[in-house]
Amino acid sequence: MMETMYKLIACDLDETLLTTTDPHVSKVNADAVKKLRSLGVKFVPATGRNFLTIKETLEELDLYDRENEYAISLNGAVLSENHNDRILYFHGIDFDLVKEIYERSKQYDVGLHVYTDTETYVKDLPVYEKEILSDRGLDFIEFNDIEEFRDRKLAKILYINRDYNYLKKVEQDFTDILDYVDLSYSSNRYFEFNAKGVNKGNGLRKLCEILNIDLSEVIAIGDNFNDLTMIEAAGLGVGVANAIPGMREHFDVITKNDCGHGAVAEVIEKYILNQK
Repeated sequence: MMETMYKLIACDLDETLLTTTDPHVSKVNADAVKKLRSLGVKFVPATGRNFLTIKETLEELDLYDRENEYAISLNGAVLSENHNDRILYFHGIDFDLVKEIYERSKQYDVGLHVYTDTETYVKDLPVYEKEILSDRGLDFIEFNDIEEFRDRKLAKILYINRDYNYLKKVEQDFTDILDYVDLSYSSNRYFEFNAKGVNKGNGLRKLCEILNIDLSEVIAIGDNFNDLTMIEAAGLGVGVANAIPGMREHFDVITKNDCGHGAVAEVIEKYILNQK
């Protein structure tokens, strides 16, 4: 049986390509991505962050401002060509829905992120969250009034708490709006709300339609629940060794290495370079 010739790798960033303590791409991963691209295979970051906050990562991968190179951001709400940060697709969330989620947050022990198409706004951040964002060099703007966003293009809103079990309990209070939102979790502390149908899997499908690539020719790599739809959509769904327990059953394979020891390079070597 012939091995599948993969044409694209969609890869989560935090806790997959990058570690929790180092915002930089490791040399082993960066070198593997460059070899991948020399063979004409695309490497597409697929992240919950907005496009502007992944600029340094794209630079380290030699993908920044490149024509015909792409990124999936804000959990699939935005597809961009890296050259000139050109937005190919945007699917935002309605302001009134964001306002409802914001108002409900007042009864919980959570901090907030609100994402426009380009910027990250925050409110009531715990100290640890500010430290994490600062250590990773991620820019954010504090806001006071949700009405500031009434006429803005909004991509998502999320709650922050390091107690995952607490967030799962909070989720039970949102069954009444499941017809309007896609829910997901990331980084073991974020409970995320996108518009219905917005997720990394549908973002990947949309990009593959644009590039005329069949999903069977795609590898997706991730670690957490906001990667699930992407993992299920791709021809090969790969989990890194540090993937959270609840996700492990959904992967086709799991790497030997974790995010801090070249898990992404391992995938590229095994399924692309060795096959070529």
